[in-house]
Amino acid sequence: MASLSLGRLSLARLSLARLAGQRRGGRGAPLHWTDIAAYAYLALGVLLMFGPVAWLVLSSFKTQSALLEFPPSFLPFAQQEVSVPGQPQPLPLFRVTLPDGSVRELAQVRRIGIMAQMVDPKDPALEFSIPIDKREPVRKVAFAVENYTEPLAQFAFLRFLGNSVFVTVVATLITLLINSMAAYALAIYEFKGKGAAMLAVIGTLMIPITIILVPVYLVVTELGLVNSLWAVILPGAATPTGVFLLRQYMLTLPRDLIEAGRMDKASEWQIYWRIVMPLTLPALSVLAIFSVMWRWNEFLWPLAVLTKTEVYTLQIGLNAFQGELQTQWHYLLAMTVVTLIPVTLVFVFLQRLITTGIGSTGMK
Repeated sequence: MASLSLGRLSLARLSLARLAGQRRGGRGAPLHWTDIAAYAYLALGVLLMFGPVAWLVLSSFKTQSALLEFPPSFLPFAQQEVSVPGQPQPLPLFRVTLPDGSVRELAQVRRIGIMAQMVDPKDPALEFSIPIDKREPVRKVAFAVENYTEPLAQFAFLRFLGNSVFVTVVATLITLLINSMAAYALAIYEFKGKGAAMLAVIGTLMIPITIILVPVYLVVTELGLVNSLWAVILPGAATPTGVFLLRQYMLTLPRDLIEAGRMDKASEWQIYWRIVMPLTLPALSVLAIFSVMWRWNEFLWPLAVLTKTEVYTLQIGLNAFQGELQTQWHYLLAMTVVTLIPVTLVFVFLQRLITTGIGSTGMK
């Protein structure tokens, strides 16, 4: 989600730059109403795409009680506490409307039914009995950093992170190798049934994972790969989307280069590895980004084949915060933000290759 939003933001910035340079009357001319409408439309698009992400990040710094408040607040607020002489712990601070109409800030000692016993922090000898509907909590912006530190200390999230990194990196490398080899055969070679083979590859896109989940699980079980990270890596090593993307790009490569390599007595492997692969780098970069996103966010298949805690990936580890009776939302949101960081960084560093690669492969 975050990575897709970053891509759309880049396109939005590009559109804004073009509008700034191509608006009616040229630079320095007053904005036409169509320019204003275009700016408003793009701003609304950015708000709709990045609003949920900003809400997620800010909510990850809220306490469990703050997340359950209604109406919800955009910023992470926490009730202010004050130390009162004679009290063992800090007391919550409230803004209270007294019977004479005056407003004072009082600390609540205890609550009994619909009445709250409160004291003045500046003069603890003054005690008040206030109806709970006459008090309003004094709040301040506070970031609950413990939402990030406590799960990392109490749970094995560093191990989950290592498992996810291993699965993502190894699976992406295998995917690039297998898909590029299949695409090379379908794009360069001429053989009977080539069209049928490509049609079969594209046809597998219409088969949902839930249809093949049980058969693939039975195969993985027979191979003894259950509770192994290779059970997550190998079944999805070849993807029809990757084969189609790379094949479309390889069709644009000059055949003269391949024929020249054959005339120089280069083997098919040398042609594939030294000529075709370097020229296919933009499409490989796009497929690498897609593969990282797929593998990093994969949940259903790892949930089916991984049952031991030591081999959990991050997405499965997040499920540990969801209990039968209670969900620890503050930890869940914080660790969700952590899982978004690696994918976002990969996208930021490789985003320039996405437009070139997709535009050259005919992907929509």
